[in-house]
Amino acid sequence: MTTQAAAQAANPQQAGAPGLDAAVRLGLYETMVLSRTYEEAILREYHADKGPGFDIGKGLIPGEMHLSAGQEPVAAGVCAHLTTDDAVTATHRPHHFAVAHGVDLRRMTAEIFGREDGLGRGRGGHMHLFDPDTHFSCSGIIAEGYPPALGQAFAFHRQGTDRIAVAVTGEGAANQGAFHESLNLAARWSLPVVFVVEDNDWGISVPRTASTSVASNADRAVAYGIPGERIESNDVEGVYDAARRAVARARAGEGPSLIEVHTLRLWGHFEGDAQGYRLDLADAPSHDPIPRYETLLREAGVLDDDAVARIRSAASERTEDAIAFAKNSPVPDAASATSYVFA
Repeated sequence: MTTQAAAQAANPQQAGAPGLDAAVRLGLYETMVLSRTYEEAILREYHADKGPGFDIGKGLIPGEMHLSAGQEPVAAGVCAHLTTDDAVTATHRPHHFAVAHGVDLRRMTAEIFGREDGLGRGRGGHMHLFDPDTHFSCSGIIAEGYPPALGQAFAFHRQGTDRIAVAVTGEGAANQGAFHESLNLAARWSLPVVFVVEDNDWGISVPRTASTSVASNADRAVAYGIPGERIESNDVEGVYDAARRAVARARAGEGPSLIEVHTLRLWGHFEGDAQGYRLDLADAPSHDPIPRYETLLREAGVLDDDAVARIRSAASERTEDAIAFAKNSPVPDAASATSYVFA
């Protein structure tokens, strides 16, 4: 455990980057609030017409839904250092990273609703969001985003730019071959990649302690000769500080880094997950990172009631605008079902 991580574990309310500018702290809070507000609205719309009972195929948003509530500090802290020229490959739980990286909320929501004005003309749904404008992508395949991030980083390197790729996965995917192959090749070629592991303790319903032989995936970085750092307590400022170092290293041509964040999955692996396997479920809301960070910023004089109300109102307005846009977007014509495919 790093010195910073140890300090976070001992006193998470005082963790983070020392002397962080108030405007940066406010920006981190705003990103987290927007992400949570957005997902609360998606949750509302997803369940609005799934009954009677729970039919996963029914409703305005049919199919599975994986929400990232509780994991907002990871996306906010990492993406604060990126521009839309940098690439992000996310997981099947992607919305917080999409929001933090600036993916258009209207088009993303239309894609989630399966509508023609979506990022993929409604063909991909929420686990397959592709946005060339911000170089954002995600996939339902575990650890799938790591190899494409290498390709993007390789291209950026060959072009002589300082653009970087960020590859995100969960702690369970760190046991996949693609994870190890990608770390090895990125290190061998000194590619501008930041690998991010979101440790939310659960690989679907399997606890990390039952599936992984090491306590921290950050320890695996040393096997590939690259820096590894684990951030405890789901601390957004700790993530921001670690990402600052990793991004600067990548932009300077010094190669890849790995950051693992011990984060929190507030809701189910998917919507409809009864979570009977979670003995920590009743206690999870007390670890919600947004009210904890809000309290910290209030005590520091960065936030007050007016600022909180303004930020929440702005997030709600953007979110509801995106929901309305999606609902008003046409459903794809069934006659075009074979369009946009290879053969």
